[in-house]
Amino acid sequence: MALFPAFAGAAKPGETPANESEGSKRELSWLINSSFRDEDALRLHQHSLEVTDLASEKPPPQSQLELSGESEASEGFQKPPKKRKKKRRHKKVKKRSRGDHSVSDSESDTEDGDDGGNEGKGGVELNLGDKTSDVSSHSIWLDDIQGLTSEVFRTDKKPDPANWQYKSLYRGNIARYKRRGDFCLGLDQKRQHIIWENSAAEKKRSHRRPQRYFTKDGLKFLSMDGFPVRSKSQGSPSCSSSWIPVSQLDTNDDPATNSVNPLGIYDPLTTLWLQGKGPPGHDTLKQEEQQVICENENSGLMSKVEEYNKKVRENPTDVKTWMDFVSFQDELMRGPSCYSINEGEQEKRKKSFRLVLEKKLAILEKAIESNPNNVDLKLARLKLCTEFWEPSAVIKEWQKLVFLHPNNPALWQKYLLFCQSQFSTFVVAKVHALYGKCLSTLSAVQDGSMVSHPALPGTEEAMLAIYLQQCHFLRQAGHTEKAVSLFQALMDFTFFKPDNVKELPTRGQVEFFEPFWDSGEPRIGEKGAKGWKAWMHQQEKGGWIAINPPDEEEEDVEEEEKIKDKSLPKWQNWLHVERSREGRHWLPWRPDKTKKQTEEDCEDPERQVLFDDLGPSLIKIPNPDLQFQLLCSFLQFLGVPCGCQLLPSFLYIAMDENNIFGHGQHKQSPLTSFDLPLSGVSSVGQMDSVTQGRKRVGHSKEGEEFIQNFFHMMLPLFSGEEKSKLYIYWLQYEIAKVIQCLKTGNKKKLKSQGKKSKKLAKNLLKAQENRNNLSLWQLYAYLEWLLGNMEDARKVFDMALSMAGTTGIHNPQCCAISLLYAELEAELLGSLEGALESRAAHILTRLTEKGPYTTYSQQILSVSILKARRTYEHVLQDYLNKNSDPDQEQTSASRHLISLVGCYTLFQYITLGIDSAVLIYRQVCEKLKGEKLGGSQTFTTALEALTLMHASLLRYHMKTSVYPLSPLREALLEALKMYPRNQSLWRAYIQVQSKSHNASQARRFFDGVTRTTKSLEPWLFAIQAELMRKKLVESVQRVATGDVYATIPETGLTNRIKALFERAIETENGAHCPLLWRLYIYFMISLGDKEKSKGLFYRALQNCPWAKVLYMDAIEYFPDMLQEILDLMTEKELRVRVPIEELELLLED
Repeated sequence: MALFPAFAGAAKPGETPANESEGSKRELSWLINSSFRDEDALRLHQHSLEVTDLASEKPPPQSQLELSGESEASEGFQKPPKKRKKKRRHKKVKKRSRGDHSVSDSESDTEDGDDGGNEGKGGVELNLGDKTSDVSSHSIWLDDIQGLTSEVFRTDKKPDPANWQYKSLYRGNIARYKRRGDFCLGLDQKRQHIIWENSAAEKKRSHRRPQRYFTKDGLKFLSMDGFPVRSKSQGSPSCSSSWIPVSQLDTNDDPATNSVNPLGIYDPLTTLWLQGKGPPGHDTLKQEEQQVICENENSGLMSKVEEYNKKVRENPTDVKTWMDFVSFQDELMRGPSCYSINEGEQEKRKKSFRLVLEKKLAILEKAIESNPNNVDLKLARLKLCTEFWEPSAVIKEWQKLVFLHPNNPALWQKYLLFCQSQFSTFVVAKVHALYGKCLSTLSAVQDGSMVSHPALPGTEEAMLAIYLQQCHFLRQAGHTEKAVSLFQALMDFTFFKPDNVKELPTRGQVEFFEPFWDSGEPRIGEKGAKGWKAWMHQQEKGGWIAINPPDEEEEDVEEEEKIKDKSLPKWQNWLHVERSREGRHWLPWRPDKTKKQTEEDCEDPERQVLFDDLGPSLIKIPNPDLQFQLLCSFLQFLGVPCGCQLLPSFLYIAMDENNIFGHGQHKQSPLTSFDLPLSGVSSVGQMDSVTQGRKRVGHSKEGEEFIQNFFHMMLPLFSGEEKSKLYIYWLQYEIAKVIQCLKTGNKKKLKSQGKKSKKLAKNLLKAQENRNNLSLWQLYAYLEWLLGNMEDARKVFDMALSMAGTTGIHNPQCCAISLLYAELEAELLGSLEGALESRAAHILTRLTEKGPYTTYSQQILSVSILKARRTYEHVLQDYLNKNSDPDQEQTSASRHLISLVGCYTLFQYITLGIDSAVLIYRQVCEKLKGEKLGGSQTFTTALEALTLMHASLLRYHMKTSVYPLSPLREALLEALKMYPRNQSLWRAYIQVQSKSHNASQARRFFDGVTRTTKSLEPWLFAIQAELMRKKLVESVQRVATGDVYATIPETGLTNRIKALFERAIETENGAHCPLLWRLYIYFMISLGDKEKSKGLFYRALQNCPWAKVLYMDAIEYFPDMLQEILDLMTEKELRVRVPIEELELLLED
């Protein structure tokens, strides 16, 4: 009997069949077992028969496993494997051979240690080596059982309860395998093929979508560096060349003819292409290219990392390199690279963001170790720490940093902004006290009393900026009384300081100033005020001699507010009364001694300002230019247009009014548009909603008297040009109120305001020092023109030009008044027909003549026009050539240049046309750009002003005739690239762009400007341009009934505007700009999404908790939150002038 029945015919040991070769004998030699004996097998067979008889008498168990035979095995091979649900755990019986079947419990595939051990003890064991041993009664060979049927069962006496619990077998007991490829060994690939129905690779390929360019792999491919390209025949890339050699195939051999090339006219490469094949070695070249791509895709980033590491290692004191290395971490994690995180869900992206912050923090700590005294590195580290630490911990770190560098004004400004913008720890009183501590510390540094830290350059200017920032902070928080008192105190402390205290340090001067402030004497702006210096002299002599008796006219006591319509909701009445009191009660309340009032008579204690609220903030300003800047800042704070711009360090923090876009501008006169300088910063007493905007220019009766008293008190302190500027500011304020009346169309108010303004202008011109002031005469003539008195205005203009004498074109004031006069006359023409005979041409021609000015009476001679053009050309050329002289005064020079170019271009426009005028503008602007690039700042403001004049002239010409938009657009684009903070240029640009149907060019320009500048104006005007486009689309879609036509799609404008808002508030300046948050919330409210708007309101409070206008807007948008918002304002100590209890009493009355 053979050991393997299937190979019974194999040769036995010692036998060599004649029909077998030597090779087949070697192949079957492994089947021969010399230790096998037939006697042992027969003995075991006889013994197992007895055991079989006993086993056949037992009934089959419930849990049985069927042993498959040859037929079932063949069926299982043909059928595809199916997923079986296994509820119980069975022990599989394996086949030992094709002819002999055996069962062995030890061969069960089990990974359970306990079960395996139990099975091993009771398993069947067969030891053929021990011939004399008896076999256990529980172990039998299936081959030895007589009468064996096709189905054999065995009993599983120890079932696994886990099968009932988990409903399937343990995955460790199931054999697993992994197929390598879709082919089978031994098959002829050309004629035989196996179809795998459950192929996972086919499923993946079938469900895989084509990748877009914005996917991770697409971005990885786009951000990948290029790989070197070389010829196949080129042995090595060592030889560098400026061109890529192209290998050519040998074309000497005649091409063979075949089915795709029957005539033999195609070259070999074309023949291969027609056959659908690549060139020779194409596959190999493709593999090499892929390998090169994989090697070079991250080489750029890795080389940059190595370069940065080398730089900071060789020069650790280079702070700029450290900061660039920190910024480079964003670039590393932004695109797919070996440094980035794999694709994942939002949690993985959060981890990636945190990983970037941790890497930046580690780099900054290493940089601070090498540069322990550098403030910029410490500031960058603190900025990162705000993402990890609690606000209280960050504030402690800020305090340590300020303690180490108390003489750094820029550090103080950032510290103040941080404390001011932390909602969790923000309280108005704390931040106000912090401003006082900052200014008192910097004053000690400036005086030299803090010996350990010397004063840094620019400390005086920075102290004034911090002081102005504090005043605007109080105004935005609603504490306007404290803000006005701060200005009054510093004005007295600066301009009316006694001579005997000027040499004292700041603290000593403040101690002398406190008795004057608490004495109850009138302060700056109040009636009868004489100043600190006069009070000190009078105190030395024994006090004031006389007290001014009260005027009988001033007895009109303010009546209490009366609610007009009690049927309105409570929130509307509250907003009305609150805004009314905000506009009337911005002056601090003081007891009137003539009426025997005391401090107890004040109904609202918050209107009183104590010296402790402003004493620590007083600073010394010895610089005369900064003193005048302080004066102009106070005038602008009061709403007087003076052309004074806030410093960029806190401009966007103070920007909270929706007048930056120039809604309702006076558009009837594009050449002479006299509008207020709209900076987006509201004046004191103005707290209007976003939808309404500023309703009025000016203040109540008490406020107007305050401004008049202020001018009367401050004018005697100045002389010359500064005094002239103050007169101009005063008259411009009156003209602004007249223009506002013209916009509103209130004729009654316009008449009364016109009388007041004319009376003031005449009184100013009656003064001896102003009789020859052409600037005041120019404003008075313009006022008459606005009021409709054109003949009177012409008489004033003619008289002013006659007063100029024979100076003519060389007089800056004469050029300015001639330009305004000619522009007003040109606007009356409406077209260029008859312009040569107009009054405007006469004015501009007489300006170039040396004789006295004569009024317009007859036609202008052609010779006079030619002479005037030649004179303009020579004067302008000489002026541009000699103005490189540094000794000449820059301000007057640039002002004269603006007027001269304006007169020349308007003259060319009237006489020759628009092309000649535009040519003059281009020539002058190119000249000024060259001087700017050369380092001269003389004509920086002149270039901006000339661009605005250029735009105004083109807009006027487009209004009167047909002209393309492209010249105006190009001029504005070129100017905005140089001056991205100029709001007037932006206003003109979006007005021009609103007429264009294609927004792609404007969007590209806005995107480019926002990437290159940190200014907030490009973001604001980009948003406004999209809002104007959205409004235009909706006006086309909407009919009179309010229905919306769906024929024109919205093209995603809403999502684009949201994206612009989100990107803007992520910038450093935009995060703390109240105006930007107000516009964003209003836009979301206009979409009708109140829930998101409410969440946005709380986001705004996290960044701008001091802005009272945000709370008032929220009350208007969410009326049901009135009590909650008022409680929040009270908690943060913002000024609430109308408590809800008082409002209820007013409603009851």
